[in-house]
Amino acid sequence: MLVNCAAYQNGRKLADVDIEDINAYRDLPDSFIWVALKEPGPGELAHMTHQFGLHELAVEDAQHGHQRPKIEEYGDSLFAVFHTVEFDEEGEVLVGEVNVFVGRNYVLSVRNRTTQGFQEVRKRCEREPHLLKHGPAFVMYALLDAVVDRYFPVLETLGAEVDEVEERIFEQKGSVESREIIEDLYSLKRRMTILQHHTAPLLEAVSKLYGGRSPAVCSGMQEYFRDVYDHLLRIVKTIEGRREMIVTAIQVNLGLIALAESEVTKRLGSFAALFAVPTMIAGIYGMNFKSIPELDWVYGYPVCLAVMLIVDLVLYWRFKKAGWL
Repeated sequence: MLVNCAAYQNGRKLADVDIEDINAYRDLPDSFIWVALKEPGPGELAHMTHQFGLHELAVEDAQHGHQRPKIEEYGDSLFAVFHTVEFDEEGEVLVGEVNVFVGRNYVLSVRNRTTQGFQEVRKRCEREPHLLKHGPAFVMYALLDAVVDRYFPVLETLGAEVDEVEERIFEQKGSVESREIIEDLYSLKRRMTILQHHTAPLLEAVSKLYGGRSPAVCSGMQEYFRDVYDHLLRIVKTIEGRREMIVTAIQVNLGLIALAESEVTKRLGSFAALFAVPTMIAGIYGMNFKSIPELDWVYGYPVCLAVMLIVDLVLYWRFKKAGWL
């Protein structure tokens, strides 16, 4: 589906263009065409291929989708794949894909499986004609910058969830809550991993756009791409740090569970000892032997009860002092 198609010259918008009239504007001096498509069919991509002479391998990748983030050169043109990340209503991660074809006098952006558009990016470019003079290179930078900036709110949301679960770790009061905490931590780790899988490959791709031998189509925009690289590097490092925190939190939670189980074992062992002494004494004098020395002693019964009580009081004091009770 066609979202927008416009012609630009010397940093300013000439007109909204029908796709059938692209040829009339594409070859004007210092001009380029910016076409935006959403989930296009094969016929629309075929028409764009004919209009701009897109490389067949790049078109094939755009048609099939599910490509890893990358930036590839095809002669004097570029083909880029960016992934968008957002949350659905249930908090699960939704991954979309943006394919961008960039040439000397055109930009074609194709987005799939994402609810977020790039109307604000187009408005931003039109508000900055001094940068839009750089042509397709600036448009590609603006699209890439928007995609990377949208990672920050996702990362902040996941980070807030990590902090909230960490606080719950030391407030848990039962095995059911411990299980819920572990499930939440694994869910966070899984979503962090998804985010990492869609940002880390892009870091390597963006590094090709500045310094050394950068593509000719990016001429004059290297410092802007370096700025995007810095933002992306910060995101990747933050994700790595958060994943390490989650792993540590899981270990701490498991350690607290083991510690709680140890406390329960100590308490049960203490109560068992308190019952064991009276049981042992009663068992001895409950044996069916006629020659037990104290069997006919007048004070035998109260003395046995007193011994049981004194021993239990001593054990209780020792266990309480040791923190077992």
